[in-house]
Amino acid sequence: MKDKPELNGIMEFGDMPASEFRESGRWALDWLADYFENIDDFPVLPRVEPGDISRMLPSDPPREGEEMGEILEDFTRIILPGVTHWNHPGFMSYFSITGSGPGILGELLCAGLNVNAMLWKTCPSSTELEQTVMEWLRKLIGLPESFWGLSYDTASVSTMHAIAAAREMVPGIDVRRQGLCNSGKRLRLYISDQTHSSIEKSAIILGIGLDGVRTISSDEDFRMEAPALAEAIKDDIREGWTPFCVVATVGTTSTTSVDPVDDIADICREHGIWLHVDAAYGGMGAVLPELKWVMKGCEKADSLVTNPHKWLFTPQEFSALFCRHRDLLKRAFSLVPEYLKTDQDQVALNYMDYGIQLGRRMRSLKLWFIMRYFGTSGIQRRIRRVIGWAQEIAAKIDNHPDFVRIAPVPFSTICFRAVPEKSENDGDNSATVDTLNQKLIHAVNRTGRVYLSHTRLNGKLAIRMALGNIRTEKRHVEEAWNTLLEEWESLKEEFMEAG
Repeated sequence: MKDKPELNGIMEFGDMPASEFRESGRWALDWLADYFENIDDFPVLPRVEPGDISRMLPSDPPREGEEMGEILEDFTRIILPGVTHWNHPGFMSYFSITGSGPGILGELLCAGLNVNAMLWKTCPSSTELEQTVMEWLRKLIGLPESFWGLSYDTASVSTMHAIAAAREMVPGIDVRRQGLCNSGKRLRLYISDQTHSSIEKSAIILGIGLDGVRTISSDEDFRMEAPALAEAIKDDIREGWTPFCVVATVGTTSTTSVDPVDDIADICREHGIWLHVDAAYGGMGAVLPELKWVMKGCEKADSLVTNPHKWLFTPQEFSALFCRHRDLLKRAFSLVPEYLKTDQDQVALNYMDYGIQLGRRMRSLKLWFIMRYFGTSGIQRRIRRVIGWAQEIAAKIDNHPDFVRIAPVPFSTICFRAVPEKSENDGDNSATVDTLNQKLIHAVNRTGRVYLSHTRLNGKLAIRMALGNIRTEKRHVEEAWNTLLEEWESLKEEFMEAG
């Protein structure tokens, strides 16, 4: 890593001098470039215990300003040892959110400009660039022109806004003015047993309540069962509920399964129910011609979310919401005090009208950089190769006597389970085998070369390997597999000896 810069004294008034900013900035960019070149040298997971970092930090803020050189030194000495390296090519735990070079540069300029794009007038470039980038993204994943897009920070927030818009579509209630408590209706929201937990959080926030959420069973491939949904809706109507929203998923969190959106959409249309599609992970797969099938039926949805900060190499945070009912989204959130009224309101787009937040970063800048730098073909090549590697790992698991794959692999996430030869019937030894798999995950993660996570499917603990980091090469995937085998052989021997 680069030596710390020798910097000037701290100014009594005003900001950091331009010369010092330039020198510190060069150090930071050089440090990052070295970091990416040598990232294999870091353990993916930090080797610290809870409290280790906070004990090294002063309990009180500094009375006087400190030299930037000292701050940067403490960054490498104190902060860096406690960092989980999401940009590491061996990070195969959760869905990757790697920040690419062009995205990081776009983020740098975004931070430097530091605009608040709440109104068109407060930053015309931010508003109009976001409109353009959202149109590019819509075309990239194959949504029809009827969808209008805007960005939020995360899919959780995007989905909450979509459900709020869905609530506006319910006839006979005025939630905006009277709230749900005076509506006389019990609203029902439908999810599957594989749906992301953020949907239930949205139900809590929006006054639907957890009792207003009904969970639909999934099939053997962990996809929502459309017939069960249809029956549940009919049952609820008979019981006096008002079904108003269904959330389908393209790329579930645990297994990346794809719900039968086409069938679900037809059920929703029959009953006048809003369909929201959570394609935060899987939606980006549609940039590949061979994966266009994952969007089948999404053109019938009322809203859809996908996250460029997953497979599109965009630094956190960037989530894209596409909605066919822009008017309802605005009706749910627009509230304009006098001091925010402008002469352009009748002709210009003000993003503050479409969400709870007033302040909005110029986050489209980083995605603009990425889409221009890599181009559609470059994005496709990078996504296609990790999916290919995932298929190779899935095949190795299928052919290994001690491993069982327990979910389909439509994208680049593999869910599997180690089952020693001694355990002929995994179901009879599920608790023991669960413990063994948990030990295997810990053993692999302790090496520092790979970071895997877990999930639970049909009551059984499963190992979860998610590929997608832009810096991952085939050698890293092979190293992850070999590390898994090495640690497994050691654990298996102990297990067999224990009898």
